[in-house]
Parts: sequence; structure tokens; C-alpha cells
Amino acid sequence: MSASELIKTLIPVETARRIADGSHDDPFAVLGPHRFDDHTCLVAYDPGAKTLSAVTPSETIVLSPVPEVPSVFVGEIPDGEAYRLKGSADGGSWEFDDPYRFGPVIGEMDEYLLGEGTHRRLWDVLGAHVMTHEGARGTHFAVWAPNAQRVSVVGDFNWWDGRRHVMRRRGATGVWEIFIPGIGEGTHYKYRIVGPDGTVQPLKADPVGFGSQHPPETASIVRDISGYGWKDERWMSERASRDARTAPISVYEVHLGSWKRRHEEDNRMLSYKEAAVELIDYVHDLGFTHIEFMPLSEHPFDGSWGYQPVGLYAPTVRHGPPHEFRDLVEAAHEKDIGVILDWVPGHFPTDAHGLGRFDGTALYEHADPREGFHKDWNTLIFNYGRVEVSNYLISNAIYWLKEYHVDGLRVDAVASMLYRDYSRNEGEWVPNKHGGRENLEAIDMLQRMNTAVYGEVDGIMTVAEESTSFPGVSRPVDTGGLGFGYKWNMGWMNDTLEYIKLEPIYRKYHHHQMTFGLHYAFSENFILPISHDEVVHGKGSMLSRMPGNEWERFANLRAYYGFMWGHPGKKLLFMGCEIAQPAEWAQSGEVDWGVLDNPNHKGIQRLIRDLNTLYRAMPALHVKDCEEDGFQWIEANAVEDSIYAWLRRGGPDDPPVVVICNFTPVERRDWLCGLPIEGKWREALNTDAEIYGGGNRGNLGGVIATSEGFQGQPASARVTLPPLSTVVLTYGT
Repeated sequence: MSASELIKTLIPVETARRIADGSHDDPFAVLGPHRFDDHTCLVAYDPGAKTLSAVTPSETIVLSPVPEVPSVFVGEIPDGEAYRLKGSADGGSWEFDDPYRFGPVIGEMDEYLLGEGTHRRLWDVLGAHVMTHEGARGTHFAVWAPNAQRVSVVGDFNWWDGRRHVMRRRGATGVWEIFIPGIGEGTHYKYRIVGPDGTVQPLKADPVGFGSQHPPETASIVRDISGYGWKDERWMSERASRDARTAPISVYEVHLGSWKRRHEEDNRMLSYKEAAVELIDYVHDLGFTHIEFMPLSEHPFDGSWGYQPVGLYAPTVRHGPPHEFRDLVEAAHEKDIGVILDWVPGHFPTDAHGLGRFDGTALYEHADPREGFHKDWNTLIFNYGRVEVSNYLISNAIYWLKEYHVDGLRVDAVASMLYRDYSRNEGEWVPNKHGGRENLEAIDMLQRMNTAVYGEVDGIMTVAEESTSFPGVSRPVDTGGLGFGYKWNMGWMNDTLEYIKLEPIYRKYHHHQMTFGLHYAFSENFILPISHDEVVHGKGSMLSRMPGNEWERFANLRAYYGFMWGHPGKKLLFMGCEIAQPAEWAQSGEVDWGVLDNPNHKGIQRLIRDLNTLYRAMPALHVKDCEEDGFQWIEANAVEDSIYAWLRRGGPDDPPVVVICNFTPVERRDWLCGLPIEGKWREALNTDAEIYGGGNRGNLGGVIATSEGFQGQPASARVTLPPLSTVVLTYGT
């Protein structure tokens, strides 16, 4: 068959024009090799070529251009032979594999699970994967855009030309895919999407991309995340016991970008590899059991602190590539420190390259702004009722736990997800199908997420930042709960911080702000959080909100930390609070490490180290953090003296611990305290010790309890309570 007959038969001029201008909806039906009348015929496209040839093992075949569309070429090639394309123009030449000669990568089972919205490993199918396919090395791209007319991959490799790599639609799944040979790690790319009405969308970053450019640049980057040689087998096998409700859990919350800066290098942030040494050593030295990172998913705006993510599957490049984040996690595990990531499934920003109107429709978000727009944050709300969207989020949770060996997820702003009227006035929200305010779809997504991650990954924890009294946040899903492992105790935090900022003379009028939390302390599995939210936006630092002169401010803070570590509940402290940083946190700066030259600040740091050591060493202080029978008031009503005393118990063979707090600047000598056992009680910790910056008043190492019963206890002892202090007594020598 002659070239002109082949062209006329295979590719009408209008079809060729649509291929050339990138408007053909199914280029795989036209381009590449096709059998025709017992011949293998090839249609190829290269807008930069004056001539184009097919190079096979046996010969080089010059393809014929379509006369009216000279960038489209046609020819007959030998049956069954592989080929490469060779183009030439203006004295130069180039050779490349034809992406349209390759078959699909996504299999039938993947298609089924994608369509059903139950693919637990979504990242194995979507995104950009470096691989060998049909004998060629390259990258497979796949993206969900069900309402698009066309989707192209564009990038440096094709001059961001949306005509060149139009993708293959995979049936009813709404997924588009293409394998592009010859490109790999480090390639910059985006998706060019033509919406259902023919409108070309802003170029979109990959929703399942594993890497991104450094902001303010917005392209995705091909990252090969396979092949990391994990060496944390010991930690992973022991992890379940470390994260149990009976284990000591003391969390150091970190914003990695502002923990420490390299001043000598233009004030840059630490890399993941640098943090793997400096941060991990520091946290280990202070005795914390876990680090919680504020969001490390890729985000366009530094000022969002990561809470407005665009790349949910990409560790932010601000600190390095994905494998280096794994280095950080592995370094933590080597020092027996767990890693918790803040995870944000509640909303996403409206940046043009992000998820908003991704395929020209409200795809990831709700179309109705009464359901799909957060006025507080100017962000979009995920449409949890769409199975593909909830699957995207649930799979993302599993992704961080499996691919990066993260030990837990703290879910941000859960309250905003649970209620349709969250921060909305009357008429600004849509009731659920029962006419109520609960977001039933979000509740279902959270329940399925918790069921999935606890079922798929051993020994992990999920934590809810939930500020309302929604019932059963940390109760099992099969009993109607949300299924989280823990919940932040926001009520305890608000009440106790309101109390401690008062001048001591007024504290007696607010005495039960410190006891109220015990009325509900065991209704959930609680973490006591002093988080970043408490030391920003004009709230001041922990030290600055303490009343009194300089000595009293430090003493108040020491006493408060003693109260917190002695109180039932796991612990969380934001960076800088452990050294009593004077100024509130600023994400553009760093922790004020220079204050450690002052003995008072150094004393607070040593106190935190000793509190963590005591908390971990004394089962009575952690085994029953979440159990009512591990706590008993000794004195809750000493209103005039602002004194609190309570008993903590662990297992039957664990020594009991008594915690006594004096929140007045008055020393109480010979204060009679009821105790459960007569005999020697050791003073295990005293926040007034000189090594912490105190006056070194106390009990000379301990007290002797006699059989004289008091305060409902069978024994008692005379205890010295220094001003503004917490004293911890433990039974035995």
C-alpha cells in the first residue's frame, strides 16, 4: 500500500489535525502501531520534526507526513519488531521511544478497586512511578479526573506542551494513565486537564505525587520511593507495647522549620538528615517518648504551618527528598522515639495548582459552598460522601504509616469535620439527611480510616484534636465510637491555663478549674496538650502568662509542669516550652536557644527532663493514665490554701505515688497529708529544688507516714510544701 493510500485509509485529515492540536480524546486509538489488513501500520506525532523515522532492529523506515498536517507521520513497520522514533530538523536529530506503543499498566483488579473506592494502596496505582514496562525504563503516570475531556502530562521533558503526551482513559474509573519511557527521578511535571466544557484548567500538581518543587514553585517531581533499606526491625516489632494505653507517652511537638535555623547559611531550615542527628539527640536527652511533627505534607504557604496541604503524598521538600525523611524516622526509632505526624484531612487550599475544581468540576470538594468552603480559613472541604475522595484520604493515612514507618497520626481540626454548622451562622449550612448538624459522611470516613489503619498496621496510634464533647472519640468503632486511640484534652488545657495565669490571691475563687477535668478524665483516652496553638497569635509564651515577679513566674511554671506530669493523661509539650522561652512562637524564627545561658531557663529544661524520667520510671504515673481506678483525690477542696493532693496507682505490685501542688507563694510547713501506707515515702521530685531554679525547700529526701489516718487515708505525714511548687512522693526507699 502506498504512503498516500495508507494516510488516506488510516488517518483522515481531521483526525490528524486533532492529534496535532492535542484535542483528540483518545490518541491511543490513533497513534502507535496498529494492525491493518495483515500489516502493522504506525502513526506517530512529533511537532518539532521535519522528518520522522521508525528505527527497528532490522531497518530504518522513513515515515510519511500527512500533507495537511506535517507533524503527524504514517508508515508501515515490520510485524512484531520493537522500534524507536528518530526525528530531525534544522540539522539536528534526536531519538526516543514512542509512548503510544506501550500497553496499559493498571490492571483489572486495580480498576475494580479504584471504581469501588476501596483501594487501600492507592499510591501504588496513581501518581508517578519509575518502572520498567514492556522492556523500557521510564515513568508511569496515572491520575483520577473522571469529568475531563482530556488529560496530558506536561513537564520539562516535553516543553510543557499539552499536545505531546495525552493520556489513556481507563473506562469507568475516571483514571487516566500513560507510560513515558526515558524519564525518571527528578523530572518536573504537572497535568494539563481539559474540563467537560472544553475549558483548559490551570496546570495541576499531582494529587498522589511523591515530590514537589520548592515553594513558591508548584510542579510535582518524579520521586522513586521504592527500595529504601529500613533497619528499624527491632523498633517495629516492639512498637505495639510502646504505644499501648498502659505505656508512658510523652510527646515533644515540633515545627521543623522553626526548631533550629542555620544562621551562617542565610538562616535556612534544617534538613531531614540534620534533624536526624540534632533534633533526635535532643529529644532523646530530654526523655520524651515521641516527636509529633506539625504537618510535613507539601504545602504552598509557609504561614499555614503545613495545615493547608496541596501534596498529601509528598514530604515537603523544604527539608529534603523522601528518602531523607525516612532517614529522620529511622534515626528516631534507633533512639527508641516514636514519630507522630499531624495529618490534615479536613480541608485544602484554593491554590490554582491544587485539588480545587481539579477536572473542571467540584471533584474533591462540594459544589455548594455551604458544604464545601471554610470561611475561617478560606479553604475547601473534602466531599467525604464521594467514595473516591474518602478512599484518597484513607489510603493516604495508610501510606504515611506503611511507606515512612510513621508511628501515629494526629488528625487536625476534627471538630470542623464532625459538624456541618461548624463556625457557620443560621442559613449558612446544609443539614444532614436526618435534619441534624452532624456530618455523617465525615464521621463515616473517620471511622473507616481508624478501622483501616489499626487493621493494616500493627502498633500505631491515631490522635484526634477534637475540641467539643462529641461522644466516643477514642472508643471503638464497633461500639459507635470514632475509633481514635487518643483525644487531645482541650477542656483540661483551657481550664488549667486560665487558672495558672491568675494572681495567686485570686486562685481560691477559681479553685475547681483545676479539679474539673477529673470529672471526665476517663471518658476518653486523653493526651494533655500544651501545643503550638497556646503560644501564638498574641497568647504569649507559657512563661509570659505566669503572674508575679521573675522568681514567681518561673516557680509558677515549674509547679504547673509538675501538676501536668502528675495528672492522669499522656503528655504533649510544644517546642520552646521546655526551656520557658520568653517570647511566643514565630514560624519564621527558631527556638530561643540563647536563654539557656540563664540558670532559670536551664532549670526548667532540667525539670522537664526529670519529669519525663520520673514519668517513665514510675508505673503509677502512666500505667493507668486512662483508667479511673488509677486515680484518687486526697485533697481537692483546700480552696483557701490553693493546695491539691492526689494518689496515682499502677499495677498491684507498683509503688503508689502522691502528687501535692501548692499554688500560692506561701510555704506550708508541716502540712498534714493523708497517705495510703505508713512508712518511708521518698521525695521523688520537688519543683522548688535548687537545680531547677528554686529555693531548695523541701522534705530532706522524704517523710515518714504514721498510722494516724487522715483525709480518708489510713496513714498520714507532715509535708513541707514550698511556695508555688509541686512535690511528688513515692512509697519506699
